[in-house]
Amino acid sequence: MRVTVRAAGWQIAESIFLIAGLALVDWYIWTQAGAILYQAWENRVFLSELRQLRTAPAAAPRGLPAETSAGRPGRPRRDALVGRLEIPRLGMRAMVREGDDEATLSYAVGHLPSSPLPGASGNVALAGHRDTFFRPLQRIRANDRITLATLRGTFEYRVESVRIVGPGDVSVLDASAEPTLTLVTCYPFRYIGSAPKRFIVRARQVGESPPLVERASLGWSGAP
Repeated sequence: MRVTVRAAGWQIAESIFLIAGLALVDWYIWTQAGAILYQAWENRVFLSELRQLRTAPAAAPRGLPAETSAGRPGRPRRDALVGRLEIPRLGMRAMVREGDDEATLSYAVGHLPSSPLPGASGNVALAGHRDTFFRPLQRIRANDRITLATLRGTFEYRVESVRIVGPGDVSVLDASAEPTLTLVTCYPFRYIGSAPKRFIVRARQVGESPPLVERASLGWSGAP
């Protein structure tokens, strides 16, 4: 009798673990699919707004924040489309939204609201999950080229350094005298659970060009 009860208990436990595992797989697939669909859609919206700028330069597209009286970009609304991040050598491409909350980072790379926008002087900070959009960063190296295309222009950066810091080290977000870009994700990349450290990529702006729709493509290969 004890053997029968024990066997039944194991069968129940196996069923519970199986159901839980299938539920996690199902959740992961839906999350990934949602992120891929969002990225593709926002890329098309971005290209459409670039075309709108070309045909009607005076118009202010949806994702373009108004300028302040000093002629500087105003702050975009929360969750607004900021632009498109690309690292050609890594084959990485991801749309960038305003915000650093979990909902934003589930579907895009997030622009930290406390940091300046691309095109302004200072340290532009972007955050992403290590197991989705920023997974390719584990292969990044010095002098890699990074481009950040926005409705105000396309900005090119060169990687200067890669650092690993503790989660409380916020100095990586300090203001800078020169236009720079800081990418932030958790570390180690293959850590199971809440990763204890932060992986920091620092790049210096080396070029700027006007937004050109001719450079864009309707094709989309970006994936988390």
